[in-house]
Amino acid sequence: MTNSPFPADQRIVLIGDPRVRAVPVRECGEPLVDCRGRLRVDPRRADPAGHFAHLRAGVVERLERAEKLLPHDWRWLLVEGYRPPALQQEIFDGYAATLRRLDPDADEERIQTATSRWCAPAETAGHVAGAAIDLTVCTRDGAEIDMGSPEAATPEESAGTCYTHAPDLPERARENRALMIEALSSVGMVNYPTEWWHWSYGDRYWAWSTAAPAAVYGPVPQP
Repeated sequence: MTNSPFPADQRIVLIGDPRVRAVPVRECGEPLVDCRGRLRVDPRRADPAGHFAHLRAGVVERLERAEKLLPHDWRWLLVEGYRPPALQQEIFDGYAATLRRLDPDADEERIQTATSRWCAPAETAGHVAGAAIDLTVCTRDGAEIDMGSPEAATPEESAGTCYTHAPDLPERARENRALMIEALSSVGMVNYPTEWWHWSYGDRYWAWSTAAPAAVYGPVPQP
C-alpha cells in the first residue's frame, strides 16, 4: 500500500498465502470450551452469545500451562477467541474497504494481501476454528503490561509496531514481548508475526509454521 507506514515484510508468510491455504485439515473433533473461570477474559470484544470467550480445549490447556511460565505477577488477558465465520468475513471486508480508501489506485490482489496482514481470510482463519486467541498480559490486579502498541492496532494505526519484531520498539516493550513469546512458544503455540497479540495452535497457520502434516482444528459452525 503506498500510504501504509509499514508494508508487509516480504520474508513474512501471510495467513492468506497459497501455501497456508494448501494445508489440509484433519478435524479432531475436540470441543470448544468457555475460558471464563479458568483464565482472565476481557470483555472489550464480547458478543451477546459469549462466543469470544471460547477456544478448543487443547488451546485452553496450553494457555494455562504457559501462564505458569510468566513472571510471578503476570496473567494472561484473553481478548477474543472463537469467531463465527460470518463475523470473520465482516472484519476482513471492513479492513479491506479501509485500505481501498487509503490507496484507491491499488489493485484487488494487493488489497487482499495487505488486508491479511491484520485479518485472516475466513477460510484460513484460526479464530473460526477456535484455535487462535488474541491476548495480552496484565498484572494480578488487572493493569495491562506495556507491549509497545495497543492490542489489535492495525499497521496504519500503530506505524508498524503491531509487528511482533518491529524494529523501533522501546526496550521495555521488547523485553515484555520476549517474555510473552517464550511462554507461549514453550507450549507449542505459534505467533502471527504481523500481530504480536495473535497466537494459535492446531490451525492451518500453526501447521504450516511447524511443518505439521495437517491442521487438527477446522472451522466450527456458529454454536
